[in-house]
Amino acid sequence: MFLNDCKEDHGYFAIGVQQSFEVGVNAPVDFKALDEFIAIKDAWKFGFISYDLKNDVEALNSNNQDGLTFPKIHFFIPQNLLLYKDGEFSLIYGEEKYLEEVKLFSKELHLGSQKLKLNPRITQVEYLKSVKRLQNEIRLGNIYEINFCYEFYKENTSINPIALYNRLVPYTKAPFSAIGKFKDRYIISASPERFIKKEGAKVVSQPIKGTIGRGETKEEDLELKKQLKENPKERSENIMIVDLVRNDLSQIGRFDSVKVEELCEVYSFESVHQMISTVSCQLEERVRFSDVLKATFPMGSMTGAPKVRAMELIEDEEKTKRGVYSGAVGYIKPNGDFDFNVVIRSFLYHSTQQYLSAMVGGAITAKSDPIKEYEETLVKINPLLKAISQ
Repeated sequence: MFLNDCKEDHGYFAIGVQQSFEVGVNAPVDFKALDEFIAIKDAWKFGFISYDLKNDVEALNSNNQDGLTFPKIHFFIPQNLLLYKDGEFSLIYGEEKYLEEVKLFSKELHLGSQKLKLNPRITQVEYLKSVKRLQNEIRLGNIYEINFCYEFYKENTSINPIALYNRLVPYTKAPFSAIGKFKDRYIISASPERFIKKEGAKVVSQPIKGTIGRGETKEEDLELKKQLKENPKERSENIMIVDLVRNDLSQIGRFDSVKVEELCEVYSFESVHQMISTVSCQLEERVRFSDVLKATFPMGSMTGAPKVRAMELIEDEEKTKRGVYSGAVGYIKPNGDFDFNVVIRSFLYHSTQQYLSAMVGGAITAKSDPIKEYEETLVKINPLLKAISQ
């Protein structure tokens, strides 16, 4: 697994498995066993959490089409760990031979011999009908925001996942990029969003809500950024999720410690501007890793609010099981600090089944224009389609 902060130019290579913790796609999660694994002393842990953990946090289910069948949870303690920083590799622990091997990592660019074009799981007409049905749920007062997603996919395809990752990153330069191999399944992520980070007693979550494309000129780009910053619909989307995150963190944070450090700040990425807020708290003593997950997962930016009803409607309207998409990938340090992204702007690949998937979506509110929401999904998926079609 390689986790890379493209903005700060550093990351971690985790290679080989000393010990692992895994929960199958349909198996129940033993949270006590998870906490015991996370508490193993003097060990780094890397891995992912699928969106379907929601079924263990709440009384929910996932029955949609699934061509990937990722585990619900997978964490491992690596045999070898390398640090990538400022263009250089160094060994944290393990075998020195990997220092030379990982230098070849970024040079792999040959994707494969096939011409690749992903197919949308639903048509534009079907997308618009779903959005209108969800807006009716908003008018009825059942929800006030929901994240609706759909899949682009290709069957019977053989690719080089490392080459695809290396093609994708220049189009995004995303701060929470990652590539991971788990048996015959791959996560190829160019995520711009942090789910949750712990440093000491402080926990930070940074939900993204609000997107606009980049301009072709500096003047146009600045104008688009200004439009996003001042757009009342986009701001209301973001603020609604900030309120949800504040509520989530209040379940694990010390009394009166939940703070909104940034509200609706606009950050610029390679292909889009995004509106991001930063919410933090100071953890209560004796809060376990599973307590953090139960309070905050899945992240509000990928569900909507209220969370449970939004997730029920997501299951009804979406055609694809999300699996790792809108879950999280990250690491836990030996001292218990951790950092996890939100799995968006990502490819998921099952090499045995030769199934390639990329999902995309966005927040739907009462003020959403269904056509504009559909166009926004195309802006978000465009870097992925470019990476795979070149």
